[in-house]
Amino acid sequence: MDATIYHNPACGTSRNTLALIRAAGIEPTVVEYLQEPPTREQLVAMIADAGLTVREAIREKGTPYVDLGLDNPDLTDEQLLDAMVATPILINRPFVVTPLGTRLARPS
Repeated sequence: MDATIYHNPACGTSRNTLALIRAAGIEPTVVEYLQEPPTREQLVAMIADAGLTVREAIREKGTPYVDLGLDNPDLTDEQLLDAMVATPILINRPFVVTPLGTRLARPS
């Protein structure tokens, strides 16, 4: 099975998810998204395919979420996506994309 994980090796949940995928006998394509962020179009597709809202796909902990004013409930999805594309650490992780679907693997 083809699988892609948008991975941050510094994240325990991301490391655990990668280990689970490999334990299932699948060697996924590993995209270290902080060095190789998804395009805006890819990000929009992953969020939609996972059945999430844009706000649900934002990582708050350990990011400049509050410093950038992203906690403002009046921000639009477009503004939130702009921030995620400009600052990829704001993308929650790990996203896993397979032919069966896309999931934000939290918890792993």
